[in-house]
Amino acid sequence: MMRALVFFAAALFSALAAAEPATMTMYVNPQCGCCEGHAQYLRENGFKVTVTPTHNMSLIRKQQGIPEKFEGCHIAFVEGYVVEGHVPVSAIRKLLAERPKIKGISLPGMPDGSPGMTGIKAAPFEILEISDQGTKVFAVE
Repeated sequence: MMRALVFFAAALFSALAAAEPATMTMYVNPQCGCCEGHAQYLRENGFKVTVTPTHNMSLIRKQQGIPEKFEGCHIAFVEGYVVEGHVPVSAIRKLLAERPKIKGISLPGMPDGSPGMTGIKAAPFEILEISDQGTKVFAVE
């Protein structure tokens, strides 16, 4: 009986922990208008997002070892990973579920129609892995 109770308590705790929204810290240029749009999109999809304006985006990227080719509009941190740019939620969820041994993921630039951006999506988005192993596609949306 005690063993079953312990198992039930552990399963309940695991389910509750999984239900907690992932917390993200997003660093943005204070003059940027689309970053808050992406933050709101993330919130609407279950993430807890704190937006921190900074004029030191280059320094943050340098400290994290993010090459220029991966740079997006803003940089976010979630559960030990970097999320660079207007990355769709499905790719972030995939990252957190699979937990690959990479620095993070990126949707470089500011593609039209990406989450938080205006315009029409012209082609599938290639979300890239940020790693020391070269450029590799993580997901296509």
